[in-house]
Amino acid sequence: MTFSRRQFLGTTAAASLVGAALPAFAQGRVFFGIATGGTGGTYYPLGGMLAQLISNTAELPDTKVSATAETGNASVANAQLLGRGDIESAFVAADILDQAYKGVGQFKDGGALENLRAIGALYPETVQLVVRADSGIEKFEDLKGKSISSGAPGSGQWQLLGDLLAAYGMKREDVTEDFSSFAQSVDKIKDGNLDASLITAGLPTSSVTDLANGHEIRIVPLAGPAIAKLQETQPYYANATIPAGSYKGVDADVETLAVRAIWATHAEVPEDLIYAVTKALYENTETLAQVHPMGKQIALDKALESVSIPVHPGAEKYYTEKGIAK
Repeated sequence: MTFSRRQFLGTTAAASLVGAALPAFAQGRVFFGIATGGTGGTYYPLGGMLAQLISNTAELPDTKVSATAETGNASVANAQLLGRGDIESAFVAADILDQAYKGVGQFKDGGALENLRAIGALYPETVQLVVRADSGIEKFEDLKGKSISSGAPGSGQWQLLGDLLAAYGMKREDVTEDFSSFAQSVDKIKDGNLDASLITAGLPTSSVTDLANGHEIRIVPLAGPAIAKLQETQPYYANATIPAGSYKGVDADVETLAVRAIWATHAEVPEDLIYAVTKALYENTETLAQVHPMGKQIALDKALESVSIPVHPGAEKYYTEKGIAK
């Protein structure tokens, strides 16, 4: 069952605050939610550790901050949650956050979510095109006529697959799409019911590690002229390398793409609360690095990388104190 911060709220006054899309204060306590992703990716475990870090270290006068991480459907759904004011913060890929704020791409029909604000950049999410070693798929073009999981329709993964297909001169009709989560897609690959899964997450990704520990795998490279063409129109896709040894059987570096994950919020969340959680993160990155590999890539000097939307005043206040300018 998805855990909800609202399970904590037991008074009419608290409920009225939730209705106003504000964190709920009751007995000197404020609740701060973090929307993450599915359990097979990086958003969820890192979000859980961040929530614990905030709960242990964030400081507000005479107030206890209780942070919780909630499972979600990743970037597109998380941006929409923030746009509605249904949660205080969320992890969103930089390209999706930019589209949501501008009301373009997948957000064209719903309009711009101009209340979105950035807290800070987290880590680069690496694009991993995963197949079994015996699949016969060695390059992206080999996917023609094959099945591939791209996540839920309208998700960031779904958009990425469309971008890649167009870059390689292919159409969605050239593949059979499966809309499973990371963990579900890996189970289908194990059973021989799926040829490939497109996964964008921090390295190493638990679901890919699980697959590699029981089966020989291949990470298909994403590099060359087609990718360079894609980057001309989608500059958020940066070149990246999956180092040899990231997974069992991956014995050589694999060239691919990455997009940075952004910790986002909305304009109605109070300035002092966002200041407190921003400070809690960036002054305890060493602790986060000890408990999650992606924590090692979160750093104050990179806090505004790939941030294209307005920074929340609470976070901006912290960065100004630290001499970090956008």
